[in-house]
Amino acid sequence: MLLDLLRAARGAGVAISVAESLDAFRAAEVVGYSDREVLRDTLSLSLGKTIEDKRTFEACFDLFFQREMVTSGETEGEAQQRGAGQPADTDGMSPLASMLLDNDQAGLAASMESAAAAIGASNIALFTQTNMFAWRILEQMGLPELDRDIAHLRGEGADEAAAQRLEAMRAAIGAQARAYMERQLTLFSAATTRDIREGALRNVRLSQLDRRDMDRMRTLVRDMAKQIATRYSRKRYEDRKGQLNIRRTMRKNMSFDGIPFNMIWKRQRIDRPSIMVLCDVSGSVAAVSRFLLMFLYSLADVLAGIRSFAYSNHLIEVSDILARREIDDAIEEVMKVVGFGSSDYGRCLVDFSEVAMRSVNRHTTVIILGDARGNRNEPRIDILKQIFERANRVIWLNPEPQSLWGTGDSDILRYEPFCHQVTSCGTLVQLERVISEMMAQSQ
Repeated sequence: MLLDLLRAARGAGVAISVAESLDAFRAAEVVGYSDREVLRDTLSLSLGKTIEDKRTFEACFDLFFQREMVTSGETEGEAQQRGAGQPADTDGMSPLASMLLDNDQAGLAASMESAAAAIGASNIALFTQTNMFAWRILEQMGLPELDRDIAHLRGEGADEAAAQRLEAMRAAIGAQARAYMERQLTLFSAATTRDIREGALRNVRLSQLDRRDMDRMRTLVRDMAKQIATRYSRKRYEDRKGQLNIRRTMRKNMSFDGIPFNMIWKRQRIDRPSIMVLCDVSGSVAAVSRFLLMFLYSLADVLAGIRSFAYSNHLIEVSDILARREIDDAIEEVMKVVGFGSSDYGRCLVDFSEVAMRSVNRHTTVIILGDARGNRNEPRIDILKQIFERANRVIWLNPEPQSLWGTGDSDILRYEPFCHQVTSCGTLVQLERVISEMMAQSQ
């Protein structure tokens, strides 16, 4: 039961580790299950890290233990009318038919809970599965035997009134099984629904993103960046196999009279990459630039230093703006200063050469985001060639599909020979892949 509760809470958005799960089990063992409010408060203290987490968990707890009365569907007046409240004749009936005719609410509730556990009702993920799981619950409770009882009552010389009564009860218990599964769907499908939605958002073109999805996309960007940071922030050294560190090996094996049982190899420190980002913030690619900047600044703990430049018809450095303000506010300020203009890549490369070329060296990765459509202006390929010769890597991210490269006023095919990598990058999943590959190559 507690495992299902924790799974439902995780699906609702409460981050629960294995250690915290063990704490929850120990806490429940101490306070017991007799007082629901005490149990809820205890688990909330064990699992919730923030006030919002606690509220989410408590709402999930209340829904998880919410139980609606399971009845036969027959009202008290109907029961009195058919026999002054006397129990129905259930001799030879199936257990489910007997509980329905006797309106055994406790028995029906226990039977439904047991049936739901037997069929794995907590595994429901989609709304379209509700009726299927409800049908399986009824089958597990004894629906086939109930149907046979109804058919028998309708047979020759049997009780038609009792058959109609059981048929009405069958419909009532079916509706209650569906309601039970709808509650299970609310509890356990949140994570699946969120995964489906996030999967779609990862692959939607950023230039076509709906405003209603912006908040969710910001969260996705930060989560993806955090995963990449966790993956690549740990290994800061690389073993140089074949080069023995004699001094450390001798020290390590002093307890073995100097016999080298444990070999210590020389290690080479891995330099974190230095990043320069040039983002086109003209109207056609501004949305993609916004997410690239957000992505890279979420990796600040892993990357040694990021210098950011924004451009449309001219280029300016925006590192200070992004450093002193929250990322969303900073990006809005950048857009006001230089955004939504008409692109001139040649002019912007000249500006970059004047303010930052001397800082480009063999440790530098230069990332250029833009569609390379310079409105027929001189593209200044010579300056990109200088950057290519000085930098460790030059990566060009083009938000356009590759089928459009070189068409119209696109100069991307002229820039491509002086880039280490040119790739289409119009979706979040493509952006994640490029950044992840860049981090992996720096290890």
